[in-house]
Amino acid sequence: MDGDGAVTCGRWLRRPENLSLVVLAKSSSRRRSSSSAATKSTIEIFSYDSETASLSSSPLVRSVIEEGDAVSIAAHPSGDRLFKLSGQETDMNLLSEELPSLQGVGVQKCIAFSVDGSRLATGGIDGHLRIFEWPGMRLVLDEPRAHKSFRDMDFSLDSAFLASTSTDGTARIWNASEGVPVTNLRRNSDEQIELCCFSQDGTRPFLFCTMQKGDKALTGVWDMSTWDKIGHKKLLKKPASAISTSIDGKYLALGSRDGDLSVVEVKKMEFRHYSKRLHPGTPIASLEFCPSERVVLTTSFQWGPNLTKLTVPKDWKEWQLYALLAALFLGSAILFYMFFLVSDPFWNPPGPKIKTLIPDPQTTEDVFGQLDL
Repeated sequence: MDGDGAVTCGRWLRRPENLSLVVLAKSSSRRRSSSSAATKSTIEIFSYDSETASLSSSPLVRSVIEEGDAVSIAAHPSGDRLFKLSGQETDMNLLSEELPSLQGVGVQKCIAFSVDGSRLATGGIDGHLRIFEWPGMRLVLDEPRAHKSFRDMDFSLDSAFLASTSTDGTARIWNASEGVPVTNLRRNSDEQIELCCFSQDGTRPFLFCTMQKGDKALTGVWDMSTWDKIGHKKLLKKPASAISTSIDGKYLALGSRDGDLSVVEVKKMEFRHYSKRLHPGTPIASLEFCPSERVVLTTSFQWGPNLTKLTVPKDWKEWQLYALLAALFLGSAILFYMFFLVSDPFWNPPGPKIKTLIPDPQTTEDVFGQLDL
């Protein structure tokens, strides 16, 4: 992959044609070329090879950012926004589309689409929260004093709630449909909430948050039905810098400020993968699971993008489940038939035999004898 420029953030793109692409934002601060285009930051899209778990050596498409660096990337569930992406993998166009509602609002630290694609939320370094309808951009919520300064945000699986965290250690829950605050997450006085991420399996409505309690890095779990804290566990030695859940909700991944990657199984909250010094000596800036495979994309300013194939048990595919059920049914039928063949005494219990009254055509004996009429 072209390494020109430091990577500030990255995300997976899910395209309608079942392609897995990766979009990366590159800063101009480490550009080596002296050309005018090369001195500016860019948004680049790369193809993903599932066989080698690697990105293409050069981008499929590149778009120049005229001013500043990309701080965060939000990908619409359809896979074509905020930048408009059109065409097939071999012929793509990346067109910048300005949003008047976001012009002149200052630096936005966080930006996220809801899971159903109907809401777009932005959180600025000035603590200003905005939630828009998408794509009409009608303002649903405009809260200038949501936080001191935004640190992180995430939408729930049903797109009903938005969780947001602040640099001062607080966290709030918002009703994304009605545009009203719901509650502040309760915490102890010595706890600082930093990052947030909702569960994604649809059966366990939890909110995961990374916390600092003194010098301990913890991961807390909140129940979405009451917004009460259930408990916490130490999953990293150093404070977390990124958090993400797999698209099926089975795994939770944490990236640390010293470049480590930890993946746990949500059901048991047990470790399933650990990569030490994946990005040596630098914080993992962005972290996301591949939509179709057990592969994690991580990025850091110093080391760029990295794709990690997780050492977790393989998942059963749908056709494999049907094949297993068919084999079990066929095996049961064969066993039943064999049991029937060798179990005559059971199926024909002992006792007096019932003789038939229908004469055997092979004999001439008159079973009724001579009749007097």
